[in-house]
Amino acid sequence: MPSDPLGRFLTALGPEHREAVGARPRQEQERLAAAWERELEADDELDTLDELSPPAAEAEAARRVLERETD
Repeated sequence: MPSDPLGRFLTALGPEHREAVGARPRQEQERLAAAWERELEADDELDTLDELSPPAAEAEAARRVLERETD
């Protein structure tokens, strides 16, 4: 499992989103990864999910970040 935020973010994405984000410029990927980390830190609901399943919490946070990008 990657230890850097960008690697962890890409791992949390589904395969189709991972490919799309991977095609973006590195700076944009890092911006999304930072937003993902803030989402994980800020949402209490994700804290509860993280206790049950850390990968599920990370995937949900990634989904939310990408959803905001398309709005």
